Amino acid sequence: MSRIPLPYNPKVLELFKNPKNLGKMEDATVAAVAGNPSCGDMITFYLKINDQDVIERASFESYGCAANIATSSIVTEMIKGMKLEDAWKISWKAVAEEVGGLPSVKFHCGILAVGALKRAIRKYYKNKGVSPGWLQEELSFEEKQALEEEELAKVLAKRMKLEEEK
Repeated sequence: MSRIPLPYNPKVLELFKNPKNLGKMEDATVAAVAGNPSCGDMITFYLKINDQDVIERASFESYGCAANIATSSIVTEMIKGMKLEDAWKISWKAVAEEVGGLPSVKFHCGILAVGALKRAIRKYYKNKGVSPGWLQEELSFEEKQALEEEELAKVLAKRMKLEEEK
């Protein structure tokens, strides 16, 4: 059986081959992880945030497919120089549009990238012991989806282990 490659557009392929802001940031103000390597996609976002709550720099590490790397890369480009409140408003759909579109089976990559960003923002304020009025207490759609994907990966890993033990 032959495999048909996913129809990635040129921008996704370029960001996959030459990702922007790839790598661990040693002096990050905050870092957050979303995903699970057992399901194939995992992202760590690193943010350097100044005293005015502006993202000065952003980088990421990724274990995942072309769409995972491309969406993570574009998020780091989109948020540079943004106030955290504005970065919080970024949606996975905006990320998908920014990369020129994604195959529907890869929408979760944009969701995961934004979920990691929002986790980092939430963690930053938790570490500071403050909660700005705009930061909703309830998890965002992207955070919920990232959590759901992580839980599903745990269930699948347990099932696979049980199958191996048979």
